[in-house]
Amino acid sequence: MTDTRALAAEVLAHVALRGASLREQLRPAQAKLPDARDRAFLTALASEGARWWLRFDKALDLLLDKPLRQRDPALHALLVLGLVQLEILQLPPHAAVAATVEATRALDRGGFAKLANAILRRWLRERDALDARLDRDPVTRSSHPRWLIDALHEDWPEHADAILTAGNAPSPPMLRVNTRRATRADVLASLPPAGVEAAAHPFLRDAITLAANADVTRLPGFAEGHFSVQDGAAQVAADLLDLHPGQRVLDACAAPGGKACHMLERADVALTALERDPARATTIEDNLHRLGLHGDVRVGDAGAPAAWWDGQPFDRILLDAPCSATGVIRRHPDIKLHRRAKDIVQLAREQSRLLGALWPLLAPGGRLVYATCSLLREENQRVVETFLTAHADARTLPVELPVGHDAGPGRQILPGEGGLDGMFYAILEKRA
Repeated sequence: MTDTRALAAEVLAHVALRGASLREQLRPAQAKLPDARDRAFLTALASEGARWWLRFDKALDLLLDKPLRQRDPALHALLVLGLVQLEILQLPPHAAVAATVEATRALDRGGFAKLANAILRRWLRERDALDARLDRDPVTRSSHPRWLIDALHEDWPEHADAILTAGNAPSPPMLRVNTRRATRADVLASLPPAGVEAAAHPFLRDAITLAANADVTRLPGFAEGHFSVQDGAAQVAADLLDLHPGQRVLDACAAPGGKACHMLERADVALTALERDPARATTIEDNLHRLGLHGDVRVGDAGAPAAWWDGQPFDRILLDAPCSATGVIRRHPDIKLHRRAKDIVQLAREQSRLLGALWPLLAPGGRLVYATCSLLREENQRVVETFLTAHADARTLPVELPVGHDAGPGRQILPGEGGLDGMFYAILEKRA
């Protein structure tokens, strides 16, 4: 039998100390666990371990004479997970300590069983004093990197603390109903018999919010294409595009295809879904097939249209640009561990390149929606402002949402507002 904690420690070590993706590490690890409850516990352990790594990794420096993170990454990660079980998951102390000690043997580190027991019991004895020491530093208090803390206080001084708190609040999935195959009322009615509590989102017409995490792929209607998993902030894109039948529409950075599918669910448009990575383009095709939708999936660089564009202008373009993803940390906590301050300048340069390359493809009177899941003005407001200065034929339209904040030419949703992830939107219209 596979030890779930030991498996989670191996996942977390790869994510936190070797730069691996949490999602990509979890997938094969989950396949080793036949029981759904074990898979859920594995996901919770690894996710909360990544979310709180910056706090409890430092805590071990206060508890160990000689750090283990370089000498034995998996054992170090297991001790972090021991603290996570005690402080975040709030498991009974005796059970958490005993199970973590047992996991050292599952990792073939049985010689460290006494050390693991001693470290976790010392934490329990001294937790108040140790917590106080960790809370003195904004990094270990918030479990966010210093560069991001500073950037948020610069860009959103009145909201920075709330953003940091939201980043540490895991959120259950949201669904997007495929209205070509089901109604929202039908999907809502199918969930309680499956043991899932859910509610219609108050202002997004296709969205359903689940009360707790669930294996969505096993819910009734998923295989039949009645719904998809998609945060509500991403569902806003289809509304802002103002789609009408017969329009030519481009989703310029389309993988994994959620927004492209939503557009086709909403209107009979001629959609081109473009993706640079061939493997990710296959994911778009898979999602279209499950949902019973049809679009033209192409592999290409949105910044080099000559290689894939047929010369016919588009009535609508969605540029969901590559970004720092600082608005979706609550769903992807490993972003805190992998992103660096130096990345932002490079990302803003790429965003500007894509925006400039796509603008000539838009028909006069057409609409381009620029979006990122970033919270940083350098990737959002300043990119659009610079573009507007250089393009006299572009004007902005108001982004009308019941949540969010004015951000120059666009609107910024902050994490947790309306139950949504963080997202920036700007609507650009080409003068006829």
